[in-house]
Amino acid sequence: MVQVEVKDKDEKSRKTHPMTDDGALAETDVPDGGSEVSEGNEEKPLEKLTRKDLLARARELRESAKKNYELYLRSQAEVQNIKRRAKKDKEEWVKFSNENLIKQLLPVMDNLENAILHAKDDNAVGPLKEGVELTLKGLRDTLEKAGLEEVKAAGEAFDPNFHQAVSEQPDETAAPGQVIHVLQKGYTLNQRLIRPAMVVVSSGPGAQESSQAPSNQ
Repeated sequence: MVQVEVKDKDEKSRKTHPMTDDGALAETDVPDGGSEVSEGNEEKPLEKLTRKDLLARARELRESAKKNYELYLRSQAEVQNIKRRAKKDKEEWVKFSNENLIKQLLPVMDNLENAILHAKDDNAVGPLKEGVELTLKGLRDTLEKAGLEEVKAAGEAFDPNFHQAVSEQPDETAAPGQVIHVLQKGYTLNQRLIRPAMVVVSSGPGAQESSQAPSNQ
């Protein structure tokens, strides 16, 4: 058997292969994970690339950059679509946020309409008053379920956080600064003040009536 020396393209390594007597190369086993690595799988340093290789690499980078830019544009379009959908959903939510409350108030409106209809009868004063009272109670119950609460005022000490003083009046039975009359009820919604109570405050026994209301500060 004759030994033949084979050179690779880069002449970096030389391997000896046995040859049979008829001139054919004998089969040899290559070790697992071994030394025969395809040159195409090796990434050459830039300084060792030819002009042709550099142009090919530039084309690859250009194609990769183009694909990445297209992905970026699609992602930006998707973000804009998400923002538009979120804005539309928010507008719809705000528009119909009071839908359940309105549905609960519809029977109150029906009762008031019926009360007005029956008020044409001269003998319906008593039943009309009773019907209006029941309607008012139903309305109050509905609003309380929604979180509405009446501000305590009558007989309470004046509180600028919940009361709006309109005037002061002398009162023999009330201490100075005590609410003696409620002109308009105040309300809180889920413990947030939405309307202060308009009140008249006592200036104390024997004091002169003042047109100036106490400070709400």
